[in-house]
Amino acid sequence: MASPMTDPLLLFRQSIRTSSRIVPVASAESNDEVALSQATNLVFSDEGKRVVLPVDVQSRFMSSEGNLIDLRSIYFAWVNRDITIPEYNAAAEKLNEELAGGKGVHKFPFVERLNLIAWLEGAGEDTEYIKPLVGGDAGKGEEGGKVEKVGDDGGVKKERRGKGTLDPRLAQIYEGERRMGDRNSVLRGIKPTDFSHIRKLAAQFMTRKPTGGSGDIRSSTNISNNPSLALNQKPARRPDPIILLSPSASSLLRMSNAKAFLEGGRYTPPDHSTPPTMLAVSRIIKDMDPNRPIRFILVEGPENFRPEYWNRVVAVFTTGQTWQFKSYKWTNPVELFKHVQGVYLGWRGEQPPESVRAFGHKVLACSVEKWRDPGQPGAEQSRWRDREVVESIWKAIETNMRAKGWRKDAAPTSI
Repeated sequence: MASPMTDPLLLFRQSIRTSSRIVPVASAESNDEVALSQATNLVFSDEGKRVVLPVDVQSRFMSSEGNLIDLRSIYFAWVNRDITIPEYNAAAEKLNEELAGGKGVHKFPFVERLNLIAWLEGAGEDTEYIKPLVGGDAGKGEEGGKVEKVGDDGGVKKERRGKGTLDPRLAQIYEGERRMGDRNSVLRGIKPTDFSHIRKLAAQFMTRKPTGGSGDIRSSTNISNNPSLALNQKPARRPDPIILLSPSASSLLRMSNAKAFLEGGRYTPPDHSTPPTMLAVSRIIKDMDPNRPIRFILVEGPENFRPEYWNRVVAVFTTGQTWQFKSYKWTNPVELFKHVQGVYLGWRGEQPPESVRAFGHKVLACSVEKWRDPGQPGAEQSRWRDREVVESIWKAIETNMRAKGWRKDAAPTSI
């Protein structure tokens, strides 16, 4: 396991945060950028420090198949984060052909790629795909990463950090983190706590027969063999809920303006630039977790969904056009909105289409003031109702989530 100083994911995230360059190079001593198919290392440069890591070093990102993903695949997914899934897969296949028999890049499935990009951008701290740093390794240096310091003359001074040293900035970050303890440290004992006598007593109780009866209270004879009663269980991590936007060109809410509207409470018209293929927005839902915002994933289509992803869909935005639902789990919109909260967003003063009204009461119809050029008098003042509309949308989504079984640390297994 890498230390925080040379951990590929932490280095990657820190470089993105500080807008530092990440350069593929042909050798550890080179600074000349080459094509990823010819690169053997990646160079991370930040505030005079130069860290070199091999492209085939494993990161802490674990795929759904249980494989640790290499740094080359992480870098490739990041630089291609704004292209569509089909374009990404085609580019990955092309790169694997250029690698000529070497280990190819991992083609991230839809949700894996979405979680990786969101985490690297700092949208959230928790993701089910990234293994935590081992506590014992978090404060130790590691000789697998080569840390170099750039001198005033532009030359490179190579340094090997020994055991027990840590980059001061990372040390400050980790100093602020909450440290987790085991059951012994939580109980504040000076000696390891022996639970064997408790297990024996529990086992006797579990096998005792009730007075006047003829059967065991429990079939299990050993509490330690019962996984549901195991001590120190790690709670399951709740996956991120998903919101589907309408891909229609007539939709008032697209990938280019959804974040500003749902997170910032102000409507702006969608632009015509190339939008991202996925977004992450955060929202505090006090009934579920009053201390930490919940991250919602926004996408325009379920073409790359796995069947289990549908249990995470909490809302679908629609314009009333039924072609939107052709690739959905429920292609009939009336059936769809029995399972998922629907949202229609239109202009104030205009009636929703008849098709939307026919979808049923589970589709929330709401409207915003028509867009006016900010240069026009009173244009800014007309947007004060936007936040009210956003709050009504979130209220409907949250109500539906609670009804479906979303909790602080759990998601529904079926909707």
